[in-house]
Amino acid sequence: MAEDTQPVLLDYLTKRYANLKLRLTRMLGSDDMASDALHDTWLRLKGKHDQGPFQSPGAYLVRMAHNIAVDAQRRRRRVLSGNDIDTLLNEMVDPAPGPEQTAETRSDLEVLMKIMDRMPERRRLVVVMVHWEDVTQKEAAKRLGVSLRTVASELKRAHETLNAYIAAEKE
Repeated sequence: MAEDTQPVLLDYLTKRYANLKLRLTRMLGSDDMASDALHDTWLRLKGKHDQGPFQSPGAYLVRMAHNIAVDAQRRRRRVLSGNDIDTLLNEMVDPAPGPEQTAETRSDLEVLMKIMDRMPERRRLVVVMVHWEDVTQKEAAKRLGVSLRTVASELKRAHETLNAYIAAEKE
């Protein structure tokens, strides 16, 4: 009959928890997942005796915890579909902007309006039609009585103006 290795493994896990967790975190890419896997490993060891032969308790425990984490990931993937995940994410996110975001958006909108006011009227109309009213460039050209090339040119200049402002803000 094989020797009961449970006490040896539990002792090793307890004394070298931080090192094992670090190794697992690197393997799994998640500190929380590593903690959960080591906890589940400890529970599994407490419930079982005679773990079988092993050469290195550290390698054995890391492999065991890694397998537990992989099994947990597989279970989670099987349980939640893509739609379930989308639903959960939508429920978790508060759709209402906070005061900081509202103030920032208002400030950005004011700046955008000032930039738009400085643009020639035709360029401003093209931007409004194409970006805010979702009118095609072809339809905008038709409505304004200009060529498609003119609409494209006005959009390009408007984008260059806005990009220059954004670049200046980042500096």
